[in-house]
Amino acid sequence: MFLSQHGEAVFEPGLIGHIAWLVPLLPFLAFFVILFFGKRLPDKGHSVGIGAVAIALVISLLSFIELAGGRGDIEKSWTWFEFSDILELEFGMKLDFLTAVMFVVVCTISLLVQIYSTGYMHGDSRYTWFYAVLSMFTSSMLFLVIANNLMQMFVGWEGVGICSYFLIGHFWEEKENSSAAIKAFITTRIGDVGFLFGIFALFALAHTFNITELNLAAEEGEIGGTALTVAALLLFLGAVGKSAQFPLHVWLPDAMAGPTPVSALIHAATMVVAGIYLVARMFVLFEHAGAALDVVAIVAGITMLIAAVLALVQDDIKKVLAYSTISQLGYMMAALGVGAYTASIFHLFTHAFFKALLFLGAGSLIHAVHSNNMSDMGGLRKYMPHTYKTFLIGSLALGGIFPFAGFWSKDEIVGEALRASSEGTQAAALFVLVAALLTAFLTALYMTRVCVKTFWGEYRGHGHPHESPGSMVTPLWVLALATCVVGFLGLPVVGPFLDWIFIPGEEHPGFSTSYNIVLPVASVGIAGSAIWLGWQLFYKERWKFDVLKGPFAWTYRFVANKYYLDDIYLGAIVKPIQYPLAKAANWFNQHVLDGVVNGTAAGTIASSRVTYAVIDQGVIDFAVNGAAGLTGVSGGLLRHVQTGNIQRYAAVLFASAALFVAALAFF
Repeated sequence: MFLSQHGEAVFEPGLIGHIAWLVPLLPFLAFFVILFFGKRLPDKGHSVGIGAVAIALVISLLSFIELAGGRGDIEKSWTWFEFSDILELEFGMKLDFLTAVMFVVVCTISLLVQIYSTGYMHGDSRYTWFYAVLSMFTSSMLFLVIANNLMQMFVGWEGVGICSYFLIGHFWEEKENSSAAIKAFITTRIGDVGFLFGIFALFALAHTFNITELNLAAEEGEIGGTALTVAALLLFLGAVGKSAQFPLHVWLPDAMAGPTPVSALIHAATMVVAGIYLVARMFVLFEHAGAALDVVAIVAGITMLIAAVLALVQDDIKKVLAYSTISQLGYMMAALGVGAYTASIFHLFTHAFFKALLFLGAGSLIHAVHSNNMSDMGGLRKYMPHTYKTFLIGSLALGGIFPFAGFWSKDEIVGEALRASSEGTQAAALFVLVAALLTAFLTALYMTRVCVKTFWGEYRGHGHPHESPGSMVTPLWVLALATCVVGFLGLPVVGPFLDWIFIPGEEHPGFSTSYNIVLPVASVGIAGSAIWLGWQLFYKERWKFDVLKGPFAWTYRFVANKYYLDDIYLGAIVKPIQYPLAKAANWFNQHVLDGVVNGTAAGTIASSRVTYAVIDQGVIDFAVNGAAGLTGVSGGLLRHVQTGNIQRYAAVLFASAALFVAALAFF
């Protein structure tokens, strides 16, 4: 419910500025239409979802054009709930270039994924439900993006989480799939707790949830010190969970259990980039939060490197791409960590196109051979020429080969890390630079392995593979074309334009006006050498060795077992929680329930009546009456607390948050 208008637009918005809120609303409405009426429609509801996101894309593009025309940022908000003079929850929108770019990315990828899914999911028993949740997933991400305050962003944040749970576990009949959905949901919730505490901490410091006001308060020194650093790191913990940064990255590879179009949407434009968007949106605050950006950079550097190594040993093609996504998210986060805001968002932008292309290409392969494993593929370039050509374009882009999209954005991150390292502006910049160069080599190497094992040699699978239908091939070529051209926005002559689009303030570093030719030449040389090595290793097989034998076999086992992180989490966290409860229930079952049942069966009728009376009156009645009595007593005590005064509830809640922040600052 909107009670009163709270904010004014920075510039008087045009028509599109007034209707930008339709971008998240249209897919939201599509969810309900598909859910309630989809099965009665001839196409089972997919046209509703596709139509809604197509209109949302048009509005997104017009919003971008309007902002580029000099309209300026638009921020409007209304009071949602008002608890007291100092506490109110807003419901608002913030439309700037970052919002517009994210709108275009999310809507474009979602539209192509939904079109692609008409072929990929054809005949699925839950086809209508799939499209309903897909629309809600898109809406939640767009709602998160347009939010002008952290509480509203958190609503979209959780919406993305629950939708990912439904989509990852879409084929829930297989335990592996339902377990993957649960793992993703619980792991990301760990980060979400940190995000929520970070929101409370910032409110305790600045008495507002508004993102613009929080950034301004940090920039002007109204909030700062250890408390601000802790609050920023708590926000970052939320980003670590959602964007699969070390050590909470373990959920993302298992999330490949969902349908491949879902994987493309999650990895390219929605859930996993939410954490990157959060840090970017709060970038000014992070800049003034002590060593927070250094922590971001170090965690991201570790993430990009360990994920690239893991991608080298996977046989499941979707898991290779999953670890690749984790690694590329590390690039984006590391760029933010060294102060390269523009480079990070530019890589998010380009990565969306070529990673969606690769996932949908993988889906086309899986659709043809009915297996995720590359060991069941081989020689498919002869059977699937469209999939081969488009997948190769995506692989070259991911590998950082000129002139494809990944070359421009990845090089900019490496260049900014080099600049920050040479200038000494960020303590962790040298570590990021080394990690980024090593990861660039590994990325080209594992993508060469994928292409060789999938498209070259002889077909090793069963049946007769065939090219995918037009509904699947067309989105591949659209994404391939975009992958070929969007990187040219990174040309030096266009660099200032990108600064103007992405940077939230003139003082932030962006693209350099001068271009050092040495860096791109070195970058292509690194990627090219990795491709040559991969070709020799995986196709020519010049050097044969058994990875399971020899002095370094333990290294392979260590990597193949994913650094044993899953085992550590299972043994140190999950089992200690599960087993005591399970053992207690088992003991109660064996020593209490079984004893009562067996004793009753073996005794006389009289003794059974006595036993029944004892259990009924002494146990059950005592438990019921005791619970009722406890309820009455506790209710009598709580009635003095539950006054119905909302302001008092809010005061207690946020006083607790303030005490939490004060305790962190003290210790």
